[in-house]
Amino acid sequence: MRKILNPHQKALVALDAIKGDKTFAELSSTHQVHASQISQWKQVVETDAHVLFSTKSQAKEEQRIAALERLVGQRDLEIEWLKKKFPRTDAERKSIVH
Repeated sequence: MRKILNPHQKALVALDAIKGDKTFAELSSTHQVHASQISQWKQVVETDAHVLFSTKSQAKEEQRIAALERLVGQRDLEIEWLKKKFPRTDAERKSIVH
Protein backbone atom coordinates (compact mmCIF):
# COMPACT_ATOMS: atom_id res chain seq x y z
CA MET A 1 0.00 0.00 0.00
CA ARG A 2 1.27 3.43 -0.96
CA LYS A 3 1.65 5.99 1.76
CA ILE A 4 0.65 9.51 0.77
CA LEU A 5 2.43 12.31 2.57
CA ASN A 6 1.40 15.95 2.65
CA PRO A 7 3.94 18.64 1.69
CA HIS A 8 4.86 19.32 5.31
CA GLN A 9 5.66 15.64 5.92
CA LYS A 10 7.68 15.46 2.70
CA ALA A 11 9.73 18.45 3.81
CA LEU A 12 10.42 16.84 7.19
CA VAL A 13 11.56 13.61 5.52
CA ALA A 14 13.79 15.61 3.15
CA LEU A 15 15.30 17.52 6.06
CA ASP A 16 15.98 14.23 7.85
CA ALA A 17 17.79 13.06 4.72
CA ILE A 18 19.82 16.27 4.58
CA LYS A 19 20.88 15.88 8.22
CA GLY A 20 22.50 12.59 7.29
CA ASP A 21 21.88 10.96 10.68
CA LYS A 22 20.15 8.00 9.01
CA THR A 23 20.69 6.20 5.72
CA PHE A 24 18.11 6.34 2.97
CA ALA A 25 17.20 2.75 3.77
CA GLU A 26 16.54 3.64 7.41
CA LEU A 27 14.48 6.69 6.43
CA SER A 28 12.61 4.60 3.90
CA SER A 29 11.73 2.05 6.54
CA THR A 30 10.79 4.68 9.12
CA HIS A 31 8.56 6.77 6.84
CA GLN A 32 7.36 3.90 4.61
CA VAL A 33 8.48 5.72 1.48
CA HIS A 34 10.83 4.46 -1.24
CA ALA A 35 14.44 5.61 -0.92
CA SER A 36 14.47 7.08 -4.43
CA GLN A 37 11.48 9.25 -3.51
CA ILE A 38 13.31 10.52 -0.43
CA SER A 39 16.31 11.29 -2.64
CA GLN A 40 14.09 13.33 -4.98
CA TRP A 41 12.57 15.29 -2.11
CA LYS A 42 16.05 15.97 -0.74
CA GLN A 43 17.16 17.33 -4.13
CA VAL A 44 14.09 19.57 -4.34
CA VAL A 45 14.80 21.05 -0.93
CA GLU A 46 18.49 21.55 -1.70
CA THR A 47 17.84 23.26 -5.04
CA ASP A 48 14.75 25.31 -4.17
CA ALA A 49 15.16 26.23 -0.50
CA HIS A 50 16.55 29.66 -1.42
CA VAL A 51 13.10 30.61 -2.77
CA LEU A 52 11.78 30.65 0.79
CA PHE A 53 14.02 33.59 1.61
CA SER A 54 13.54 35.48 -1.63
CA THR A 55 11.75 38.82 -1.42
CA LYS A 56 11.81 39.27 -5.20
CA SER A 57 9.15 36.62 -5.71
CA GLN A 58 6.92 38.31 -3.15
CA ALA A 59 7.41 41.71 -4.79
CA LYS A 60 6.63 40.25 -8.22
CA GLU A 61 3.46 38.68 -6.86
CA GLU A 62 2.36 42.00 -5.35
CA GLN A 63 3.02 43.77 -8.66
CA ARG A 64 1.02 41.13 -10.50
CA ILE A 65 -1.90 41.52 -8.09
CA ALA A 66 -1.83 45.32 -8.48
CA ALA A 67 -1.82 45.01 -12.27
CA LEU A 68 -4.76 42.61 -12.16
CA GLU A 69 -6.68 44.96 -9.85
CA ARG A 70 -6.08 47.84 -12.28
CA LEU A 71 -7.29 45.65 -15.14
CA VAL A 72 -10.47 44.72 -13.25
CA GLY A 73 -11.12 48.38 -12.48
CA GLN A 74 -10.64 49.32 -16.13
CA ARG A 75 -13.03 46.56 -17.22
CA ASP A 76 -15.65 47.77 -14.73
CA LEU A 77 -15.43 51.28 -16.19
CA GLU A 78 -15.74 49.94 -19.73
CA ILE A 79 -18.77 47.85 -18.80
CA GLU A 80 -20.51 50.80 -17.18
CA TRP A 81 -19.81 52.97 -20.24
CA LEU A 82 -21.20 50.26 -22.55
CA LYS A 83 -24.32 49.91 -20.41
CA LYS A 84 -24.97 53.63 -20.71
CA LYS A 85 -24.12 53.77 -24.39
CA PHE A 86 -26.09 50.67 -25.45
CA PRO A 87 -29.12 50.06 -23.20
CA ARG A 88 -30.53 46.53 -23.28
CA THR A 89 -34.27 47.09 -22.77
CA ASP A 90 -36.83 49.50 -24.23
CA ALA A 91 -37.41 51.00 -20.77
CA GLU A 92 -33.71 51.80 -20.44
CA ARG A 93 -33.67 53.34 -23.93
CA LYS A 94 -36.69 55.54 -23.16
CA SER A 95 -35.15 56.75 -19.88
CA ILE A 96 -32.05 57.92 -21.74
CA VAL A 97 -34.00 59.67 -24.49
CA HIS A 98 -36.32 61.56 -22.12
